[in-house]
Amino acid sequence: MDYSAQRLAHGTRREQGSMFLIPDRAQPECEHLMKRIPSMKKRKDWSCSLIVAALVGAFGSSFLYGYNLSVVNAPSQYIKTFYNDTWEKRQGHSIDENTLMLLWSVTVSIFAIGGLVGTIAVTFIGKVLGRKYMLLVNNAFAILAALLMACSQEAGSFEMLILGRFIMGIDGGIALSVLPMYLNEISPKETRGSLGQVTAIFICIGVFAGQVLGLPEILGRASLWPYLFGVIIIPALVQLVILPFLPESPRYLLFEKHDQNGAKKAFQTFLGKMDVSEEIEEALAESRVQRNIHLVSVWELLTRRSARWQIITVIITMACYQLCGLNAIWFYTNNIFSTAGISTERIPYITLSTGGIEILASVFSGLVIERLGRRPLLIGGFGLMALFFGILTVTLTLQDKASWIPYLSIVCILGIIASFCSGPGGIPFILTGEFFQQSQRPAAFMIAGTVNWLSNFAVGLLFPYIVIKG
Repeated sequence: MDYSAQRLAHGTRREQGSMFLIPDRAQPECEHLMKRIPSMKKRKDWSCSLIVAALVGAFGSSFLYGYNLSVVNAPSQYIKTFYNDTWEKRQGHSIDENTLMLLWSVTVSIFAIGGLVGTIAVTFIGKVLGRKYMLLVNNAFAILAALLMACSQEAGSFEMLILGRFIMGIDGGIALSVLPMYLNEISPKETRGSLGQVTAIFICIGVFAGQVLGLPEILGRASLWPYLFGVIIIPALVQLVILPFLPESPRYLLFEKHDQNGAKKAFQTFLGKMDVSEEIEEALAESRVQRNIHLVSVWELLTRRSARWQIITVIITMACYQLCGLNAIWFYTNNIFSTAGISTERIPYITLSTGGIEILASVFSGLVIERLGRRPLLIGGFGLMALFFGILTVTLTLQDKASWIPYLSIVCILGIIASFCSGPGGIPFILTGEFFQQSQRPAAFMIAGTVNWLSNFAVGLLFPYIVIKG
């Protein structure tokens, strides 16, 4: 069997799974032979540059998104006090409860409006700057937002805090559109799912970091809460320093800049090998197919029959990603645990358990996604969330009936978070990159991002009012 035939046989066996049967007695011998034939091994190209690009890109992008989801939770009472004091100095009287709730809801939810603006901006300037330079320019928004929010109390202006949240949302919108595209285009097929989960893992790490820094012993105090927002500048500076030394996406260079030499060097750097002829030929084959195809607009993609089911799938998964209720838990963790009957002193420390569970579940998903596939993790995750939400509804209703019921509520919340992060927390971003061709991806990510951020805005704005009505 020649080399190409070996690769074809290996690929067929790997894709067909159980359809390719080997008698039990022959399996050890077959496995022994496969170990002796290099082309029959399942190879994963994890180069140092690929890992650094994923970690640095995610630290300066999705980490900040996750951090800004949870960072407003711990200092919420101090921020409301700041709003009231500022209002009283300006107006001569305390702010009324309805106005305070509206200001607080806007502070939380305007992050999503900024995210929508950032998502739209990617469509217009992403093809000019490329993936890497879009991530680098995006750090300017993070630095500006950090300075505004950190100085808001000293300046006596809650408008600076709200504006900073809006600008930070722009950063998040750009990051969650560009980073998955960048990781999808620099990674080999064998590791694309695992590498794509880096986005979700760093979102969870960001959420956990916001919870840790928000503890009363660290920055969760009346005099220090502005620094919770100021530390945002650190991941942005790290990305600004390291990312310029890494290549641009090879597929962007090949398809949109027509730079074959640049694409070859980028493939060599990210794959850690000199012979990238197979990858170049594969990309060129896709390029030849799309040579006469211009970048598809959002409207063209929405009206294209061949992409209908892909679009429907992405819209549903992205809407469920936000509307499943997990962002409400991140935004308003303290309120939820207080409603469940947990004492105020214990809440900050119980909150840490939610962050730890998020990280463990997202890492688990990254390890098994290539083995189990996207669909089982997505459907299984949402199914378990529905089960735990049902039990949580019962425990919250009966929380006064027994002393142990509030702790069952905590278990349900942890179960909801673990179920979400094991599949639904990262797979929608991966699907958006995998479902569409190169010419369709920018429009597809804009559609997915628009649904994502509008749903996020609805949850952040309406959840406090739903709790009151309830």
